[in-house]
Amino acid sequence: MATSRLPGMTETPGSGGAEPKGPAPFLKWVGGKRQLLPELLRRIERLETFGAYHEPFVGGGALFFELWSRGRLSGPVRLSDNNPNLIVAYEGVKHEVEPVIELLREHARRHDKEHYYATRAAQPDSLAAQAARIIYLNRTCFNGLFRENSRGEFNVPMGRYVNPRICDEANLRAVAKALREVRIEIAPFDSVLDAAAPGDLVYFDPPYHPVSATANFTAYQKGGFGEEDQRMLAGVFRTLDASGVYVLLSNSWTEFVRGLYADFALEKVSASRCVNSRADRRGAVWEVLVRNF
Repeated sequence: MATSRLPGMTETPGSGGAEPKGPAPFLKWVGGKRQLLPELLRRIERLETFGAYHEPFVGGGALFFELWSRGRLSGPVRLSDNNPNLIVAYEGVKHEVEPVIELLREHARRHDKEHYYATRAAQPDSLAAQAARIIYLNRTCFNGLFRENSRGEFNVPMGRYVNPRICDEANLRAVAKALREVRIEIAPFDSVLDAAAPGDLVYFDPPYHPVSATANFTAYQKGGFGEEDQRMLAGVFRTLDASGVYVLLSNSWTEFVRGLYADFALEKVSASRCVNSRADRRGAVWEVLVRNF
């Protein structure tokens, strides 16, 4: 997609200034984009307008919530992910936020080691109970990880929090309002090829390619996300580009990733990461933003 054919906008200080009050991610997410939002917003400000907004690896949804708060989402929105437990949490908050809040209050009242592991092993039937279970586990597990074993079972141990915020009622209600008209789906990332139209905006935030053999974390769902998946994603990026869709992608700054997107605009940005169990190995890392506009 040629940059010259896009309507441009002058960058404004607003993209990195005071954040508008509004819904925020209700799940903690490895690689969440809240601290990278100014960089993402500066790129999106290059687009005067765009059609529908698609986020195939929704995760914590930080960019969606920020764009919604800023009034940038004038068209339809589709949020999707291949992780059923994640999508259940979104659907539960969207459709049954008050029952979810009541259940989270109960989880907060009963929270201890025994209750955590009993909840982790449970398989509730109702949408509200399923959503509340995922939110509770996410807010109280080790480092806020969302990790599943090969059977699709959540397997993160309990974290060591003194007073975890399990039920943020105001934010959950704000999230439900933002999701009211949003299409939420369990779907593989390549399903965006059937959903996106010319002029739409797609943001890809996949599990990152590991920067080293010991930095590999792609097990947020069963099956992981390996190099072949990264190659398939790059192919989807190219197909969308050829179809006239605006595409923005974030990933780790590795030679492998840069090679996949060598024909597009690559920008190196700094981000902080705090997942490592050793504090001295946490801190700033380099990421890449790839765009076709």
